[in-house]
Amino acid sequence: MERRQRGVSAGLLLLLYQISQVGLQNIPSVTLGVLVLNIFLFLNPLRPLAEVCLSVNEAVHRKNWQRLLLAPFHHADDWHLYYNMISMLWKGIMLERKLKSMWFAYIIAVFSVLIGIVYMVLEVLLVIILDDPSYEMNCGVGFSGVLFALKVLNNHYNPGRVSNVLGLPISSKYACWVELLAIHFISPG
Repeated sequence: MERRQRGVSAGLLLLLYQISQVGLQNIPSVTLGVLVLNIFLFLNPLRPLAEVCLSVNEAVHRKNWQRLLLAPFHHADDWHLYYNMISMLWKGIMLERKLKSMWFAYIIAVFSVLIGIVYMVLEVLLVIILDDPSYEMNCGVGFSGVLFALKVLNNHYNPGRVSNVLGLPISSKYACWVELLAIHFISPG
């Protein structure tokens, strides 16, 4: 689980460059706060990844519920951080302006916890359906689940749009699924 390298790296530099291109003054406050929090925790993790990642074994069996709060805001490496925060930047700009900052902050907080719960429920279902207890040990970190939920919410508020995924124009109602597959193949795990 310990893939993270410390310090400034290519993914982090590219992320900071992208943020500077948008301009801090153009990024709504909650979106900017989420970006800063994730970058800060990447550079100064609260604990090693093995101690913050979310799994059924750690959260449920060992009753280490704090992982529900920690896992979404830690990233495996600089590219994991980059892809997630670029996605957050664009989704945050669009949704926070539409929903206003207080409601958007509430949504981020709720999604951050609910996604972890859904992740664990899915892992338990895999244990039951496939009769394979190893799924209880799968341990995940990152903001991807929250971003997927934000993408679905964004599609709800902006129906009929066309998104560009890897250079292909795709209806926004399907784009979140194509984006999910693309991310899985580009950065598995």
